[in-house]
Amino acid sequence: MIDKTPIELYMYGDLSKSELLTLLAEDSPYNTLGLTEDEYSLYQKNGELAIDDIVKARKLKVQIIDKAKAFFREEIAESHIQNTKRLKLSSFNLNPFLDKYKANFLTGNASAKSIAKALVYPRVLGSSINTTFGNKLQKFCSSILEGYASTTTGIDIEFIDLIDGRRKYCQIKAGPNTINKDDVKTIDDHFQSIKNLARTNNLNIGLNDLVVGVFYGEPNELSGHYKNIQKSYPVYIGKEFWYRLTGEENFYSIITNAMGDVASEFDGSALIDKIINELAKEIENALED
Repeated sequence: MIDKTPIELYMYGDLSKSELLTLLAEDSPYNTLGLTEDEYSLYQKNGELAIDDIVKARKLKVQIIDKAKAFFREEIAESHIQNTKRLKLSSFNLNPFLDKYKANFLTGNASAKSIAKALVYPRVLGSSINTTFGNKLQKFCSSILEGYASTTTGIDIEFIDLIDGRRKYCQIKAGPNTINKDDVKTIDDHFQSIKNLARTNNLNIGLNDLVVGVFYGEPNELSGHYKNIQKSYPVYIGKEFWYRLTGEENFYSIITNAMGDVASEFDGSALIDKIINELAKEIENALED
């Protein structure tokens, strides 16, 4: 049985905060206390207030992974399967100039089954799953981050940034190309309201505490709309967003790998073969008419 570190003992109620703080005051090496370098740095910035922020982040990391897996399994994969089952010849916009060409390019012949493959593969592995994922991603964002939900109007989540130790008021967006010009104004209006509220109530909210968090992507992929936001407010995307939220530098890879684990539960090859064979019969009948 692996012994728990002091921070883990505190997390599970086996060590009091005062006992943990005593160990910290003794300048024990942070790694022997079970803290990462970033967590210890946060403690040095924010003092004992940081301890509960660290514990909350650790507990929520586990919830995020579990919820992400469940959501992908129950919402994304299940919808993808149902959409695949519903495919019929009428589901496709046929192009008599290209369908036989694509079939021949794919398989070396233009049989009904080859045409069916050329129709089904791009739909099932491309537009179908991409559309499903896109339509559900905002719901996905809200669902797995409900532990950070904000009660402030116009703000999706609030969290202690595990890098700079500041409370962030965050609008959540799905990907690097998922906002339009109107969204930029809406985000700015919400943030202006927060700034007004801060002045009225003497709250310590800086410009860098109003942020946009983007679930996936790389900084160089951000659209021009996001770049307009960046002129006034930070935009954290992909790896940086998850790092600041959880304090774990590799959490972006951890959560994407968790999705991969769920994907391994689904083998759609038999279903795809069935749909292709049924579609091939429809195509044969259509060619005979």
